[in-house]
Amino acid sequence: MIPQSTIDRIIDAANIVDVVSDYVTLRRAGASYKGLCPFHDDKTPSFSVSPARGVCKCFSCGKGGNSVHFIMEMEQMSYAEALKHLAKKYGIPVEEEEMTDEQRQKMNERESMFAVNEWAAKYFSQTMMNNQDGRAIGLAYFRSRGFRDDIITKFRLGFCLDSPTAMSNEAKAKGYNEKYLIDTGLCVKRDNGTIYDRFRGRAMFPWIAVNGKVVAFGGRVLDARTKGVSQKYVNSPDSLIYHKANELYGIFQAKKQIAKEDMVYMVEGYTDVLAMHQCGIENVVANSGTALNEAQIHLLHRFTNNITLLYDGDEAGIHAATRSTDMLLAEGMNVKILLLPDGDDPDSFSRKHNAQEFKEYVAAHQTDFILFKTNLLLKDAQRDPIKRAQLTEDIVRSIAVIPDEIIRSTYVHECAEILNMDEAILMRGANKNRATILDNLKKEAQRERERQARLLEQSAPTAANNTPASTLDTPPQPTDIPDDIPPMEALPPLDSTPAVTTPIATKQGLAEQRFHGLERMILTLVTRYGEQLIDGQDADGTPTQTPLATFVQGDLDYDGIQLRSPLYAKMLALASQHASSPDFVASKFLMNNQDEDISREAADLISDRYQLSSGNQMTQTEEELKVTYLSRLLLDYKNAIIEEELRQCNADLTRPEVKNDLNRLMDTMRRIKELCEIQRQLAKLLGDRVVVK
Repeated sequence: MIPQSTIDRIIDAANIVDVVSDYVTLRRAGASYKGLCPFHDDKTPSFSVSPARGVCKCFSCGKGGNSVHFIMEMEQMSYAEALKHLAKKYGIPVEEEEMTDEQRQKMNERESMFAVNEWAAKYFSQTMMNNQDGRAIGLAYFRSRGFRDDIITKFRLGFCLDSPTAMSNEAKAKGYNEKYLIDTGLCVKRDNGTIYDRFRGRAMFPWIAVNGKVVAFGGRVLDARTKGVSQKYVNSPDSLIYHKANELYGIFQAKKQIAKEDMVYMVEGYTDVLAMHQCGIENVVANSGTALNEAQIHLLHRFTNNITLLYDGDEAGIHAATRSTDMLLAEGMNVKILLLPDGDDPDSFSRKHNAQEFKEYVAAHQTDFILFKTNLLLKDAQRDPIKRAQLTEDIVRSIAVIPDEIIRSTYVHECAEILNMDEAILMRGANKNRATILDNLKKEAQRERERQARLLEQSAPTAANNTPASTLDTPPQPTDIPDDIPPMEALPPLDSTPAVTTPIATKQGLAEQRFHGLERMILTLVTRYGEQLIDGQDADGTPTQTPLATFVQGDLDYDGIQLRSPLYAKMLALASQHASSPDFVASKFLMNNQDEDISREAADLISDRYQLSSGNQMTQTEEELKVTYLSRLLLDYKNAIIEEELRQCNADLTRPEVKNDLNRLMDTMRRIKELCEIQRQLAKLLGDRVVVK
């Protein structure tokens, strides 16, 4: 385990904007930053990063947290792995305490695969530069393609010797486990149990993910064997750390320039990327000959809205240019097509021109995709009215997927002019297709909500048996909260529980939903402001100052109440216990906690923004922290407990075993009377917000 002091150093050093910017293009929005959420299909920026609080949050899908939680989600790492990742990034040494075997095994699996791939990339590179065969075959190949040494180094190119076991033998000699050589796809296991090197005799192209880690390799067969070979390139198979459908070749080397230029070139192959970098065009990635998918488009959209598809000018290039474009348009990206002169591909064209000439050619010849497709299909249809109608419908479908209404309208207008058609007809077709798309999305969303509701119903927790004291002798209440406490971001109104989008069909579920909402509000205060001193009086009327966390715990303890959520109860207890420490800051203490559940929930509470009811809006001022809010929130929670027990008692009166037992019946009625008296006292404190029946 990593010591708490080291965790504090790592999280303090990890600038949340710096960490997130490695994966998402951020733009300043007041005191915060915004960008497209990397965790879901985000069309408009809903991912917010607060450098002051050290947290990020998507207010659409809900994911976020501090720097550690962000890395955990992005890289699918454990808590300890993410801490180590950030420690390495910021040069902080990590000395671990003893871990359990289970913790070590879970952490080692992914780390071991990354370590093997990193070693292999260095091995292939060193083999090509230092080995006689490596230089004569591998290095000679890259230089024959015209690649400079700086490009070879930048992309960590290499060579695997033409030997079945040269690489694997060297890896095992260095102490790397055979299991991870197989799991990463560097080696293949035969039926007889022996292994051989997958990439033997091939030029090596490491796949480097957006975070800079080597996740896979592509290997190209060389010399005369390329003639008649159906598969010149072999890629690593999917694994725990690599899914080809989620990766783009060159994204790590290109991401900063993509964000800077606010556009990306998409090409097909490895050497296209290398050649364009060599001519000075660095904002380029390749999909390695496969059709783009949603995960890859989503990855690109984090950095830019603008993409130019760069393909050969022959028929195959034209066909490639029309693949996957509807998905790009649906993502809200601006898509342009650039067909190079016949006989040229991005590799050969970039060799003939410098960066300035290349960009000038792009500016002069790139075409908006919708207009490109319109002209292309119009040419194909010629004078065949049936084919023309079919192709027009194809164009209209592409326009319909564009989310922006103004852009759709502009395309309809331009296409109508090119096709010499009535604009109203095209608009009706686009609107009809758009309605179908939206209807399908709504149905899909409804199915997902129903599925989540069924799962929640099946796993609805049993309500805790929280029995309040028979009298409401509340402890001394606070008299004031300092004005220097920073303003909160809209807490929910006291007369409503935060909305839960997933429906819960059972009464028990509705009660749990209410308690969870109230407890969440209490812990929001404790997490954000638990160390703040509030003025009050003790039982003798002597003025006192108590940390907010300690006050909340004492208030609940006084009435014998424990929070129903085990996580919230644990967080409150820990904050209360440590609140008297001179350097205690509740948000930092809970967010940096070694318990991953506490850390993640604290980050969520710090960054959360609730929807306010239209009938009871609250402004984001210090008023939200005044004694009225804190006191009434605690009274609200106690009132909810009273109401819940009253419902249980009233339900007991209808049960035969109670109705037929005079003693139990009288005890229940006495308890109802006690609860009603407590509720009347609460009503006096809460005003007309509590209705006494």
